[in-house]
Amino acid sequence: MISVIIPTHNRAAFLEEAVRSVLEQDYFAESTPDSWEFLIIDDGSEDGTNKLVAALSQSIRYYYQDHMGVSAARNLGLRLARGEHIAFLDSDDLWLKGKIRAQMDFMAAHPEAKVCCTEEVWIRHGLRHNPGKRHQKFSGRIFDKVLPLCLLSLSSALFRREVFDEVGVFDEGLPACEDYDLGIRLAHRYPIFFLPEKLIVKRGGHPDQLSHKYWGMDRFRVFSLEKAFELGLTSEEKGLVRAEIVKKSRVLLKGYVKRGNQAEVEKYTAILKKYE
Repeated sequence: MISVIIPTHNRAAFLEEAVRSVLEQDYFAESTPDSWEFLIIDDGSEDGTNKLVAALSQSIRYYYQDHMGVSAARNLGLRLARGEHIAFLDSDDLWLKGKIRAQMDFMAAHPEAKVCCTEEVWIRHGLRHNPGKRHQKFSGRIFDKVLPLCLLSLSSALFRREVFDEVGVFDEGLPACEDYDLGIRLAHRYPIFFLPEKLIVKRGGHPDQLSHKYWGMDRFRVFSLEKAFELGLTSEEKGLVRAEIVKKSRVLLKGYVKRGNQAEVEKYTAILKKYE
């Protein structure tokens, strides 16, 4: 069984298209009803999301929780999911029709694969946007590649369920960059396989995105990088993580000096002293 999980918070304007992109997957249309399930975790929406979901499909399992953040919503979805495979879709993104079929075919042909991702189409402010070179995706053992920024696109990923038993779930203490945090743990433990076909649409530019909500996103990444030392890193991996902490902390320190935030200046000065 495949469990599809959409976490959402006040995204009714986007959610209908996201839901339809799941329901229109050719793999699901040709499968038996008991071979997949569809869960929507409503993270405290106040925009009529519940009524929208009820009108879209009776096959959706809808759950409401008080607003606790996207990590808590995804983790609730994981606790409720019954599938051997897990696929997340952000409520502002879309799947193209062949997405699940391509990934399930790949997983069947590569039983050693624990997670595979696909290439993406990016839409920003309604216009097609070409990702920069730093967003290039890689396949295989990519621990060094996931340290500068998040390369794990959750909307494009298909996981075997045991992944979350082995590396853990989403860190609910992180208000953002929770995908980066998971990506480090995944890439340390497994190869991450990449399918070059563009099989999802990532829609961005709207003001409620977490990347717009928080200044200095690298502070969350530094936190995750420090956590990485608990993973049993090799000496080479420790060097890579240490270098990335230093790089990001220098940028953050400069920003906090400019903003006159003495507490954060002291914090990142201490971090640099520890890792330089």
